[in-house]
Amino acid sequence: MPLNRRTFLGRSAATSAGVALAGASASAAAAETRGHQGPSGRQKRYTFTVMGTTDLHGNVFNWDYFTDAEFDDAAHNDVGLAKISTLVDQVRAEKGRRNTLLIDAGDTIQGTQLSYYYAKVDPITGSGGPVHPMARAMNAIGYDAAALGNHEFNYGIPVLRKFEEQCDFPLLGANALDAKTLRPAFAPYWMTRLRTPFGRDVKVAVLGLTNPGIAIWDKANVQGKMTFPGLEEQAAKWVPRLRSMGADVVIVSAHSGTSGTSSYGDQVPYVENAASLVAEKVAGIDAILVGHAHVEIPESRVVNKETGREVVLSEPLKWGQRLTLFDIEVAWERGRWQVASVSAKVLNSNAAEEDPRIVRLLDAEHKKVVGYVNQVIGTCSAAMTAAEAPYKDAPIIDFINHVQSETVKAALAGTAYADLPVLSQASCFSRTAAIPAGEVTIRQVAGLYPFENTLEARVLTGAQLKEYLEFSARYYVQTPAGGDVDPAKLTNASGTPDYNYDAVGGLTYEIDIAKAPGSRIVGLSFDGKPIDEKAQFVLAVNNYRASGGGNFPHVASAKQVWANSEEIRNTIIAWVQAKGTIDVSRFGSVDWKLTREGVPVF
Repeated sequence: MPLNRRTFLGRSAATSAGVALAGASASAAAAETRGHQGPSGRQKRYTFTVMGTTDLHGNVFNWDYFTDAEFDDAAHNDVGLAKISTLVDQVRAEKGRRNTLLIDAGDTIQGTQLSYYYAKVDPITGSGGPVHPMARAMNAIGYDAAALGNHEFNYGIPVLRKFEEQCDFPLLGANALDAKTLRPAFAPYWMTRLRTPFGRDVKVAVLGLTNPGIAIWDKANVQGKMTFPGLEEQAAKWVPRLRSMGADVVIVSAHSGTSGTSSYGDQVPYVENAASLVAEKVAGIDAILVGHAHVEIPESRVVNKETGREVVLSEPLKWGQRLTLFDIEVAWERGRWQVASVSAKVLNSNAAEEDPRIVRLLDAEHKKVVGYVNQVIGTCSAAMTAAEAPYKDAPIIDFINHVQSETVKAALAGTAYADLPVLSQASCFSRTAAIPAGEVTIRQVAGLYPFENTLEARVLTGAQLKEYLEFSARYYVQTPAGGDVDPAKLTNASGTPDYNYDAVGGLTYEIDIAKAPGSRIVGLSFDGKPIDEKAQFVLAVNNYRASGGGNFPHVASAKQVWANSEEIRNTIIAWVQAKGTIDVSRFGSVDWKLTREGVPVF
């Protein structure tokens, strides 16, 4: 936290909800750079900057633990808090540290092998356990507050609570409620005073909102413990309170995108990506730091329907690739500070060097994780890659389905469902995932499954499976027969991400992309015969999909016959360790393909 800023977190007896009032004493030199008389020579004006990050997903360094090399992508983005730290220092030097705040919009402790290691391998919850690297880095940088993201709950509430305890700043979630008391389970907001050159402080409030989808995506961790009402509902409750408490400026840090859409259909009566709706419908908000959607929005303006005032939204790109800056000017009018203007922009972290202070602070943890992920655990008979997996039946996806099917078959042995055929769904989570021929390491296997999903078994009929596949096939852009096909323009129709396209192992079928979505699955068969619509099958499926993630039909309401708390990633790693060899000939086959009017596309 900035020097001389005092933070007080008041907690109720039943919850950890709290309010922080922080007093900032600014040097005259720094403050005068942000305060000035208005055009009339009488009106007092003061400008301050709120910096924001989101979806850091465990990235401290510009490093990809899955490739064991510096991170790079087609746009030459860089990642990590070490680079964000340098940008933050530059902004503080320019604006005056006491004229700045630093907040985050969630998804902090999941996403890299660094964050995984300190949740599972050497957990922060262990006796005398370490401090989480993300807490250490964010404390050192001086974050003021952070909203909860949905991935904060992936490792269970005890890990999240320990992370919260280790942070020198509050984790905010006004719509994360205790299931029994319906009171906030975390601090709903944080408040601070910024001292101006005019002897009158500006009181700034930050309201934190998280995603209602947590109730679906992490049902196993939160059911009966916490509930997650909608962002609009809770913002409408808290923003007037903050104004009545004297807040001159209200910032919302929301782990929710701007599109107004949901991936879970009507399973939850709240919108997943609700940030724009909050801006439009809830009066009294000046700016919203947006998260969750992993898109870059330097500045967006939404008109509030009640007041007619513009609310400024900004979403910095994920993993520490961008830093949002909200520049907020207030003017002294009618005996109080009024917001005169708000603007937003983003800074690119690839223009910054890693802060050597952060590098030194966490170098030992980084090296420990690099050593862990490079352990050899087996061999592979042939190289496999996910480069073409989004549009071809690739052995690397067959491998995931093979392990999942074997795991479920073994689990159902001796049960009433042991005789049902077991199928499996898998997605291409990373087009850069690869397993080489020869020695195989933990990081290469883990790279197939970067998410903390667990495995379940659900019973579906043949008819339901066909509808499931039709839904999945929406992923392809409708492409008429004849002419060449550009793979780069073939997938992600209507914004469907790779992880919401499923290939189902154990069935044979064609996807006719010349046809409209909903009528594309051709020749669906099982065991060499057309599928029996009434026959029952067990589907090995990840908990995200089984809980409604992606809004696939039938699976969320299907009978669950088995579930496991072990991450699928660890299940695959353990399988390789137990077998010693990945024999591609045992599972690699072309069971589905893209066609146009019966002619294969590839």
